Amino acid sequence: MAMSAVHSAPISVAEAIVVGRIGRPHGVRGDVTIEVRTDVPQRRFALGAVLGREGGGAPLTVAATHWHSGRLLIRFDGVEDRGAAEALRDVLLTIDLAEAGSPVDDDEDADGDVGDTWWDRDLVGLEAVTTAGAPLGRVTDVIHAPAGDLLAVGRPGGGEHLVPFVREIVPTVDPAAGRIVVDPPPGLLDLD
Repeated sequence: MAMSAVHSAPISVAEAIVVGRIGRPHGVRGDVTIEVRTDVPQRRFALGAVLGREGGGAPLTVAATHWHSGRLLIRFDGVEDRGAAEALRDVLLTIDLAEAGSPVDDDEDADGDVGDTWWDRDLVGLEAVTTAGAPLGRVTDVIHAPAGDLLAVGRPGGGEHLVPFVREIVPTVDPAAGRIVVDPPPGLLDLD
C-alpha cells in the first residue's frame, strides 16, 4: 500500500510551501500547464486562489482552471496572451505555511485522520532505523518519482539509501519521536 509525501520546498524565510510549477503555455489566451506538487490540487488551484511565487514577485490569482489530457491548465488574472504566459514558465507557486491545513483532502479523509500522508518537511531530518533497531542515517530528501515516492536516507559514512516510501517497507513514521522504521526487503540496503 502506497503512502504519500506531499511535496513542499524547504521552508523559506516567508514560510512558504511549493504547490506547483508553471510549465509551458497552452494556446494563445494565456493558459499555462501546471506541474502539480500537491495531493489536493482542487483546493490549491481553486478559482480565486492567490498563489505566491518562490523567490518573490507579485502573487498570481487563479482566473480559470481545468484539466486537459491529464494536465492541469490554469489562467491567471492579468495573463492574457501566450507571451505573458511564457514569461511565467518555471515559476514555483507557493502557499503560506499558515494556509497549508491538512496535507490531504478533507472530503477524502472526513474523520480528520491524516493517516499515511505527510508534508516532505515533516519527513526530512527523521532518523531512519531498521526493524531490528540498526541505524541507517537521516532522511535527507523525498524524491517524487513517476513510480512512487522514495526517501533518500543519508548514510553515516557517506552516500545514501533510496527507500521506496510504501507501508510494506516503511511501516512506522513517527515525526513526534523523530524517526522512521524501515523493514527492507533482502538486498535493498546493499544497493548503491
